[in-house]
Amino acid sequence: MKEINDKDFKNFIEESDKPVLVDFWAPWCSPCRALLPIMESLSEELADTITIVKMNVDDNSNTPQQFGIRSIPTLMIFKAGQLVDQSSGARTKEALIDWIKSVV
Repeated sequence: MKEINDKDFKNFIEESDKPVLVDFWAPWCSPCRALLPIMESLSEELADTITIVKMNVDDNSNTPQQFGIRSIPTLMIFKAGQLVDQSSGARTKEALIDWIKSVV
């Protein structure tokens, strides 16, 4: 699972030929760390459908601030460069798959 930053966020989202799910997280966040192996697994399993990336909010403050992120983990799905849905908090793998499929 690729890690993106403030500098490459806009280009990465806009130039993707697939929807992109961004996992906003931080290393000190227990729910974020619990979600990470699930997101890595989904990144491989759903690679044909969606691109899943992560952004460390401690190292990148501009993008989370731009989207008003106040809690982590926050997951956002973008299509054609536009935010189409978001979710906060940890979820089960099954719940995430259902959510992604309902949006994508």
